Formats: sequence, C-alpha cells, structure tokens
Amino acid sequence: MNKVNTFLSPTKVIFGNGTATLVGKEAAQFSAKKALIVTDKGVVAANLLAGVLDSLKAQKIDFDIFDKVEAEPPTRNIDDGARMAVDNGADIIIGVGGGSSLDVAKGVAIMAKIKGKILDYAGTDLVPQRGLPRILLPTTAGTGSEATRTIVAIDEAVNLKIAVHSNCALADVAIVDPMLTLSMPPKVTADTGVDALIHAIETYVAMSATPFSDVLAIEAIRLIAENLPAAYAKAENITARYNMSLGATMAGMAFTGGGLGAVHALSNILGVKYHLSHGRANAIMLPYVVDYNKIGSLKKYATIAQTMGEDTIGLTSYQAAERLVASLFKLLEIVNIPARLSDYGVTKADIPSLVEGGMKMSRLFVPNPRNLTEEDVKNIYTKAL
Repeated sequence: MNKVNTFLSPTKVIFGNGTATLVGKEAAQFSAKKALIVTDKGVVAANLLAGVLDSLKAQKIDFDIFDKVEAEPPTRNIDDGARMAVDNGADIIIGVGGGSSLDVAKGVAIMAKIKGKILDYAGTDLVPQRGLPRILLPTTAGTGSEATRTIVAIDEAVNLKIAVHSNCALADVAIVDPMLTLSMPPKVTADTGVDALIHAIETYVAMSATPFSDVLAIEAIRLIAENLPAAYAKAENITARYNMSLGATMAGMAFTGGGLGAVHALSNILGVKYHLSHGRANAIMLPYVVDYNKIGSLKKYATIAQTMGEDTIGLTSYQAAERLVASLFKLLEIVNIPARLSDYGVTKADIPSLVEGGMKMSRLFVPNPRNLTEEDVKNIYTKAL
C-alpha cells in the first residue's frame, strides 16, 4: 500500500486496423528525412512492408532496409544495424516484425548515437541517452516489445540471453495494426499468443505488480484466453486477430511496470539450448511453474482462472488455482503445443544443465510470488520432463 508505483509506456500508441499506413505521417512529426527500417527476411518476403514503404514515400522520406534480424537475435544484429544507420545517415528507426526485429530496432536506435556495443549496456538503466527516434510496428501478437523498455539478445560468446532495461529503449510511437498479423501461420500464432498470455499472468501475480499493471494484465488475460483458439483456428479471423493484438500490447505495457517471473527464468535456457522460440519455451514451462507458484498468490491465481472462463463458484482459492493449472494444459493442447520437455528431445541427463541455466536467471525469482531454491528448480524441470 505504501510503495511507489510507476507506469511506463511508449509516448504514443496508435492501435487499429490499417494503421500501418500512418507511419509516414508519424515519421514526419520528427522531421525525418532518412529512415532505416529494421526487420527480417520473412517480413520482407510476406510483403508486410508495402503499406509502410508507400506511407514513407508519400511523405518524401527516403529509406534503407536492414533485413538481417535473426530469430532470437545475437547482439551483433544490433551493432551491425547501428553501423548501417550511421553510415547511411538515418535520422529515424522504424522496426517492423516480431519481438526480435523490434528489440533489434530499439537497440539500433540507441547504438546509432552512443559509443561501444550493446553488450556494454546490458543490465538496468545503464544507457546514457535515447538515441534516434523510433517507431515500432509489431507483426505478431506476442512479445509486446513495442510497449516495453527491454531489449533482449543473445551474447554468442557465452550463448546466453542478455537484457538491456532502460527507459531509453521505449518507443516514441508504437503503431499496432492487427492486419499485419494475418499472415502468421498457426504455430507462430500459438507460440506468440501464449507468450503474451504468460506476460500478463506473470505480471499479475508478481510481487512487483502495481495497480496499473493489474488492470492491464487481467484484461490482457481475458482477451487472449477468449481469442487465441479462434486466431489459431482461422488466420483470417479479423476479430480474433484484433483482440489478440490488443491483448499482447496491453500485456507488454503491464510487465513494463509490473515485472515477470520464474516462467521466463526457467525457459531462457530451453530457447538457447534447444533452439526453441521464446514463446514455445515459455509455454512449455507455464503450467508447471504456475502449479509450483500457486500457494504464493492463491487469490490472484483464482481470479485468473475465473477470467479464463473457469467456473470457480463454490471453490476455494486453492481449488480454483488448481483448476487454472488444468486449464493451461488444456489451452496448450488446443493450440498444439506439447507440454513435456521430452517432446523436444530433453532427457533426464539434461536436467543438471537446465538447472544451471535456470539459476543464472535467478534475478527473475525476486518478483516471483514464491521463492525458489536450486532443488525447487530441479523438481520443476523434472515434473516437466
């Protein structure tokens, strides 16, 4: 009750079908003359840049395209993109794509104006200035990167993810156009959608949750739970896509102020070691971590169960939380995400290395609603096997 609560978000969020065509007008507000569009080859191949490029041309803003962003991007993507921005005289960065492209775009915008490499600024509040203006357009409904102050990339020297947390990473403008998500195949829809759900769930139960994050997170949970199956079932379901985009962005806003937890901590090593997408790795660990965590925030987990459509009338909070765990397993089944580590080639012999990797992310245990020891981490991985 007595803690100070902070809410952070992009300076401006534009949401709605067809809004990608507004990027040129928004860039013009910064007196932009030369944009660098940061994206990946998949976005280019899917022709998702068409509206963005036409909009820039209409405002007579020149542009170059950096399309070398990799899935689970290494830090060199950021440093290479920043070098291109400087060499080509870019005065604004436009990120278009999933979380990887948007994170790289945020990093490029910063590193185009400061010395060194992005690794030099890994940690919390170490970035000295905002850098170039940046406009972010997500093409998935998952990471919420367009709304966060975090940049995640892989340090290839140690094969681990690093994170840069800084207000300097926030977007100047986030343009969320659900129409850009229609081309997502079912697997990507499932992985990114569950990732967004996890952001909202972890934030809602976090010890660092705020009144602002609670409101955003619980509504994001409702939107995603109600619409992910429909978006997975039919890619062109515009209503479902609209609601998923809204839910993902709200979840991003929520965890920017509220924090994450043990799902993200224990999934990190899975993504790196087994080359799973960020969303898939998180999804696998979700029900097992919630099952472990439930006694730490029974009332809130019960509320999540009710929000996800479970009938909790007459149940105790503990019973409702147990029903939530079953509901999460069912959701993963509906969107065809196998929920056993063994389904991805993990064996009992791999558990020690997973535990070691999970413990390296123990900073995320701090906001988690239940403390974890090394033995607890081992038991969670073993149950997930």
